[in-house]
Amino acid sequence: MKALVKHSPKVGIWMEEVPNPKCGPADVKIQITHTAICGTDKHIFDWDEWAQKNLKLPLVVGHEFCGVVKEIGSQVTHYKEGDRVSGEGHLTCGNCRNCRAGKKHLCPETIGIGVHCDGAFAEYLVIPESNVWPLHNEIPSEIASFFDPLGNAVHTALTFNLTGEDVLICGAGPIGMMATAICKFSGARNIVISDVNDYRLNIAKDLGATRTVNPRKKNIKDLFSELNISQGFDVGLEMSGNSEAFNEMISLMYNGGSIALLGLLPESTKVNWNEIIFKGLNLKGIYGREMYDTWYKMTQMIRSGLSISKVLTHRFKIDDFEKAFEVIKDGNCGKVVLEW
Repeated sequence: MKALVKHSPKVGIWMEEVPNPKCGPADVKIQITHTAICGTDKHIFDWDEWAQKNLKLPLVVGHEFCGVVKEIGSQVTHYKEGDRVSGEGHLTCGNCRNCRAGKKHLCPETIGIGVHCDGAFAEYLVIPESNVWPLHNEIPSEIASFFDPLGNAVHTALTFNLTGEDVLICGAGPIGMMATAICKFSGARNIVISDVNDYRLNIAKDLGATRTVNPRKKNIKDLFSELNISQGFDVGLEMSGNSEAFNEMISLMYNGGSIALLGLLPESTKVNWNEIIFKGLNLKGIYGREMYDTWYKMTQMIRSGLSISKVLTHRFKIDDFEKAFEVIKDGNCGKVVLEW
């Protein structure tokens, strides 16, 4: 089968012929129809410091996908050939304390497809039945192909109560954009999102942001009187991975406010811990999706009217994958989907 492979320790990803994966007794073999490019895939393409530390080559990359069941193992009971599916890209041990307590997203032995093992940028993918997620007919495949990052947005945004609250989102990447729509759908009072990319801020505005702020042009605090925010934001969603943005968020929070941290901050990040303490802020780290409550919530939210279609800005045939990565590199995009 053909697949996108990282075979050399240098910039690039290459289309190659690789062996067709075999379906085990408890596995489902999926014929891939659509995949979406993630920031992680860009790190791998660029062969940056993170990729060099975490990858063993050669590797079939990719972890955002949907497709059709092609084959099932002898022990599989909930799927049949022809079913449309997506799937959770984190493979967990099933036996540790967290897995046995229903907190698989916190499994310390997690293996990520497309990072620690061969992934979804291929004609076929084999994953355990327990990782497969069924797709309702009304959910388009191109949207389902980025359920993985939508799950990150849902997990982060719904960590704290949003109803009637003033929310600050730092980072208008695709996850930040989707979080904006989720906050709006969930009844937030004001949603302010900041980023230095005006293209992406405009998409966030269309998805329900009350105000968008480019910090190079405007101060977030200047919006307080306009939005009738008296003392600060109630909920913060940190999705930028930017130290300066995170520290500004802390300074803009109301006493007793809550911050969900999804963005990967540099190890050198310094914060004003005294301000966090004196304000009584609640900070929670977010990783991946809660398995599988997040999957259920995002499915039902979309079926109930949540629209994230404006996040999808570019579509390419798989043979044009290099053009797709050029769009990602440029940054003037939302989600970029590859059709197989």
